[in-house]
Amino acid sequence: MNYNFEQGEILFFNKPLDWTSFDLVNKIKVLITKRLKLKAKVGHAGTLDPLASGLVIVCTGNKTKEINQFLEMDKEYVATIQLGATTPSFDLETEIDATFPTDHLNINIIHQCLQKFLGTQQQTAPTFSAKKVNGKPAYLKARKGINVEIKPSTITIKNIELMDFTDNKLKIKVICSKGTYIRALARDLGLALNTGGYLAELTRTQIGTHKLENAIEITDFEKTINLFIEK
Repeated sequence: MNYNFEQGEILFFNKPLDWTSFDLVNKIKVLITKRLKLKAKVGHAGTLDPLASGLVIVCTGNKTKEINQFLEMDKEYVATIQLGATTPSFDLETEIDATFPTDHLNINIIHQCLQKFLGTQQQTAPTFSAKKVNGKPAYLKARKGINVEIKPSTITIKNIELMDFTDNKLKIKVICSKGTYIRALARDLGLALNTGGYLAELTRTQIGTHKLENAIEITDFEKTINLFIEK
């Protein structure tokens, strides 16, 4: 193992589904500080929702000073959006609360709609999100049923590509600026298409020039740590 966690490492992980970004960081921290008995800071460069998988950058030691530069980088996502229904969280965390007609939808209408979302715009983050309101994550109140007011933020969608449209499921690839919520995009696309929409599946495939295909699984990382201990 050629890692130097105390001096600093930049690690690229494929976050498992149903894990929070904190779960991933905590697991790595335990492996480094408990198993290897090292003193090293550990932090991630950008939150990814529990119901999403994909690329998360984790920094250790002195490399944690570089976290901000990763936060500023554009992100690429592949998203599947279920049209014709909505949920309060804009994803599968909550149950469907309304359904809408979809008979009017076709490829041409969707293509035209997607193009309208290109460029710099104002986006309101989901209330079920880590967006800070008065210094605290909005989801803390949202999950208690408390109304949360979130002010719109400026984001930029640099590219949006239609990958598939089958059975009212819209699959797209999106390249966007920091601060963009794909769940909010799902909501807004549903509205723009005169129907409802929520995020059914999400994978972060790229951060800057760093690609998911070069990321490691946390299980493989743990095996590497265990092998080093056994030597």
